Amino acid sequence: MRRRVRSQNLGGARAVLLHRPHPTVQALERQLHAIGLVAEQCWPELPASVLAADFVFFDADHGHDSQFPWQAGAAPMPMIALIGSEAPGRIEWALNAGADAQLVKPIGDGGAFSALLTARAAFDARQALAAEIEALRQRLDQRQTVVRAVAMLMGMGKTEDEAYGQLRAMAMAWRISFEAAAERVVAAQRPPRAEGGQDG
Repeated sequence: MRRRVRSQNLGGARAVLLHRPHPTVQALERQLHAIGLVAEQCWPELPASVLAADFVFFDADHGHDSQFPWQAGAAPMPMIALIGSEAPGRIEWALNAGADAQLVKPIGDGGAFSALLTARAAFDARQALAAEIEALRQRLDQRQTVVRAVAMLMGMGKTEDEAYGQLRAMAMAWRISFEAAAERVVAAQRPPRAEGGQDG
């Protein structure tokens, strides 16, 4: 599948730079401003406003999990690691933190634009994959619900074909999908939850 990179609309985007004050930050800010981004530097904590940011650059050398208000790898925006040390442990941490791209320190006069595009493309691909996986899970759950509903109807003395036919007729009568009809049948057959213990 050919990936299409959205190279436009970077102007006006907001980037948060989670890095201690350093010449690296100054060089990066110059690049981002030239591209048209609004940059905000912070350390050691992210501001609450980070959730509205379009990109987050983070220090892979001194960063740690507790700096992020989301689970590792679950950032709601593209993440770009600023890497100075190539120690395997730090690179592994940056990847686990959800780095979609990287910039190697010291940062000069280039690299930010390609890192931004790479990070956004990787983030978009990851989001699309997660949505596809969730859709497949829902379809699997629906199929399992249909099987359970048909089994329940067969338990009332119907053949498999008759059970499917009845379920289809229910869906048409209720004007809902086949899967939604199966959910109703299964829900109707569930025993009510006991409150305050069981009789006996």
